[in-house]
Amino acid sequence: MSTIETVRGPVNVTDLGPTLAHEHVILSTAEFAKFYPELSWNGDRQGVVESVVEQLQAVRDRGITTILDCTAYFHGRDMDFVQEVNERVDINLIMSTGIYTYDFLPYPIAYRFPTSVEDDVLTKMFLRDLTVGIGDSGVKAQSIKVATDTAGFTDNNKRILRAAGRASVETGAPITAHTHPADHQAPELLDILTKQGVDLSKVVVAHSGDTTDLDYLRAIMDRGAIMGNDRFGLYMPGVATEDERVDVLATLCADGYADRIVLAHDSLLYSDWTEPGFVGQDISVDTWVPTHISDVVLPKLRDRGVAESDIEKMMVSAPASLFSSIAS
Repeated sequence: MSTIETVRGPVNVTDLGPTLAHEHVILSTAEFAKFYPELSWNGDRQGVVESVVEQLQAVRDRGITTILDCTAYFHGRDMDFVQEVNERVDINLIMSTGIYTYDFLPYPIAYRFPTSVEDDVLTKMFLRDLTVGIGDSGVKAQSIKVATDTAGFTDNNKRILRAAGRASVETGAPITAHTHPADHQAPELLDILTKQGVDLSKVVVAHSGDTTDLDYLRAIMDRGAIMGNDRFGLYMPGVATEDERVDVLATLCADGYADRIVLAHDSLLYSDWTEPGFVGQDISVDTWVPTHISDVVLPKLRDRGVAESDIEKMMVSAPASLFSSIAS
């Protein structure tokens, strides 16, 4: 039986249960937190701990048993914090490697020029997190997070994607790829990963729920990849509304695609990227919470006639399938 490493130890893949497939427990910028703690934590780290524990417990109380944390290098991983809060909440937290940048590479990466994908420091970083552990935490990453946005497939972005692909092939780890669906980036993304030998059934094309273009979404899944409808509650100008997302899911489930769809919020339980309490202009703090799917979206899907078996596929079996071949 396949097992997966979580923050609290190994868990059988078949026991992961209802899963939110793209969330962020904490984004904490290391130097900022170390040298300006009064700004990073608003002077109260323990208060942040209590807030995140409360949010995680609320998720768990609704029957969610696993969260895939897609926080990568350059995104703000804080393993001490994650381990501290997970000790207090009975939930599986699966951690990620990868790098969160659309093009810019920090100097220790930009100035190390690889002679091959295998030689790339990015590949070595990802593999280290997956096979040894993240820092000295003792926790192995089980997923790879990358990102392509409006800058498109630049040379740096392609380098990142190739490194992620190589690490995925070597370990069986799935890839979650942030995308900008309005630019229809999935075909080129999947082409790049395919050239590295990646199993596309282990690739989540994240933020696909931002669009209502059914032909685009079907094409992603017809190639074997997973559609990430992972921004429920995060409704920015120009992207699909909640009801449009629900309608898209109802249509795709009726078409037989439920086993290639995962759900989440892309929520930030805490972030030092903004002032405390501010999540961004035109973003509702009432809907962008990690309980929104449980409280609002799943009832709406049921009202639209989506079968319980399809909800189970999107919440349980599709997320679990991502980890079915990861090297333990």
